Amino acid sequence: MDRTVQIAGVGMIPFAKPSASEPYDVMAESAARAALADAGIDYHQVQQAYAGYVYGDSTCGQAALYGLGQSGIPIVNVNNNCSTGSSALWLARQAVKSGVADCVLALGFEQMRPGALANVWDDRPSPLARSADAMTAIQGIDDHAPIAAQYFGGAGMAYADKYGTAPETFAKIAVKARRHAANNPYAVFRTPVSEEEVLASPPIYGPLTRLQCCPPTCGAAAAVVCSEEFARRHGLDATVTIRAQALTTDTSTTFDSGDMTKVVGYDMTRAAATRVYEESGVDPQDIPVVELHDCFTTNELISYEALGLTPEGTAEKFVLDGDNTYGGQVVTNPSGGLLSKGHPLGATGLAQCAELVWQLRGQAENRQVDGARLALQHNLGLGGACVVTLYERTA
Repeated sequence: MDRTVQIAGVGMIPFAKPSASEPYDVMAESAARAALADAGIDYHQVQQAYAGYVYGDSTCGQAALYGLGQSGIPIVNVNNNCSTGSSALWLARQAVKSGVADCVLALGFEQMRPGALANVWDDRPSPLARSADAMTAIQGIDDHAPIAAQYFGGAGMAYADKYGTAPETFAKIAVKARRHAANNPYAVFRTPVSEEEVLASPPIYGPLTRLQCCPPTCGAAAAVVCSEEFARRHGLDATVTIRAQALTTDTSTTFDSGDMTKVVGYDMTRAAATRVYEESGVDPQDIPVVELHDCFTTNELISYEALGLTPEGTAEKFVLDGDNTYGGQVVTNPSGGLLSKGHPLGATGLAQCAELVWQLRGQAENRQVDGARLALQHNLGLGGACVVTLYERTA
């Protein structure tokens, strides 16, 4: 079977700093309840659930969803690093599209600790060992900088060395993120910042300063994924369809190209986006709103090109011309993105989904992109996995 897949409901909770959040199970249950309420269905109508999180013990998904009821449905726990939420969504779509299920819940959540990301298990091989070896061969290791910043800061340096990108250009992306987040009640950082403030914040690695790095965040988001027939049968909102979606993992170019932009997933992103455009027949130039993986300002800039929003080597002009915001070619991260909304790893992909569903329904209030009928989502995890999803308003 090859069925049309709808997003019938979405829900999320306001993201918070680690010191201010509720426990993961409380956050996750709240987001799931919100998605079910938005869809207008009860939990007993859900036939499968995919629960995504990165930091947590086994079966956290069950602990989160049992508060809604113990219905006996399959609950699958998902961990694909920072693309976990979108990987749960990808699995939910597969189940519905193939006819295995009619109504599936995709849930993502994260209860994070303060500070930079770090490995939990130090008594076994790291899943990022190949990436670390590739980075070390290119730029070495800095014992004083956060490892994630070294990956993405290094990619920014590689891009800037190739195309002459100014540090101010990366800073403008952080300013834009805060400006967008000011209109998002779910975002952690809503206070505007200036370019001067971004550049004057403490240096982290390469062109990155503190205000160009996403914060550790706690939160949860969810989506109800169903078939067109299920939506029609139960009178659900069938406005938003997943028109195309792709999940990719690393190829050899990630590790042997000698290029830091590829080490952090440029080729994964380009491959996933290409598949989505080929499957849908949509030109990226016709997409008015995008939620992309801006874990660092450098990755947002690189992703403009990987996603085909602007030709290779033109991302700086894209930023300087204002083509990445309201009034330009495409509004990128109207939610404020990972930089300002926050990045609870397992929840990010489904928070992006929620934002884009609201955009396509015309429910994004002061963030609304006028007339949006197509929306693109990009969610990336090192190690690695990338999910690109194209949504369409069909009603």
